[in-house]
Amino acid sequence: MIRQDYDLSACNTLRLPARAQLWGEFSDVSELLTLLSAAAASHWPVRVLGGGSNVLLAGDIPGLVICPRMAGVQVLRQTAEFSWVAAEAGLSWHDWVVQSTAYGHGLENLALIPGTVGAAPVQNIGAYGAEAADFIDSVTGVQLSSRQLRTLSAAECRFAYRDSVFKRELARDFVITRVVFRLPRQFAPQLSYGPLATWSATAVVTPQSLIEEISRIRRSKLPDPQQIPNAGSFFKNPVVSAAQAAGLQREHPQLPCYPQAGGDVKLAAGWLIEQAGWKGRWSGHAGMHRDQALVLVTDGTAVYTDVERLQQQVQADVLSRFGVQLEPEPQLF
Repeated sequence: MIRQDYDLSACNTLRLPARAQLWGEFSDVSELLTLLSAAAASHWPVRVLGGGSNVLLAGDIPGLVICPRMAGVQVLRQTAEFSWVAAEAGLSWHDWVVQSTAYGHGLENLALIPGTVGAAPVQNIGAYGAEAADFIDSVTGVQLSSRQLRTLSAAECRFAYRDSVFKRELARDFVITRVVFRLPRQFAPQLSYGPLATWSATAVVTPQSLIEEISRIRRSKLPDPQQIPNAGSFFKNPVVSAAQAAGLQREHPQLPCYPQAGGDVKLAAGWLIEQAGWKGRWSGHAGMHRDQALVLVTDGTAVYTDVERLQQQVQADVLSRFGVQLEPEPQLF
């Protein structure tokens, strides 16, 4: 069923006010194709909204906004080393991480990231030494321009740091319906992140205990969107040349730097923002969180222009002080 004039304020974790001209949900590919056929017949533009945890709603949305509700899980095949498991796009990401341990391992470090399975490949979500791309085998969906079902291999998804083909050539032209994960069956936890290494020195590390510890760490660092509107980490950690990083470290010895494959260096955006004076500071109805400078929060009454203004102010101050351009993680919807 297609609904008209649908309120989207509860459909995005920043709670920015917006309304969809039309709204439709789908529980399988057949329902999705029916919605797309109706949109094509009436010349409605189509956009996809999952959990709304990584988007910026700039105002009312013309055309049809569709939302996946399918949440099934299917084991496709197994070997002694790996399980190939398909998870449908509407499944809560955290719920999938918890379920995934019944089939294999590797996703534990990505626990409690808000959003859905279908959104994970778009952003190539990552945390605490792991990325979704490390475990994605393929992504299936419908290309809007052709209304054809397509399956893209991991290589075709062109995953990079918080990036994929779904944010580039296929932006607004692909509706993800399921993601196939290749999960190692042997548990080999990724514990390189400092607090995890400290915890693991005295803890009994199991898939369940690791999920619980990751969840505890995230709750200690990031506000609950149900209580304080936010979109998680708002800016990407910038990647700069080794020469630029070395120059910055000479001026700022405490700057956290993380060497990358290929010679570049990733900087800690939260540290840059805090040093630029924005931790706990507000601009109108939006501010940077008092405990985590990387998280942009609102008071629940903000509109997109409040967020945009704060984003630009933070970017300008970091650029002025450090010569580094910050790039936001959330996408303009």
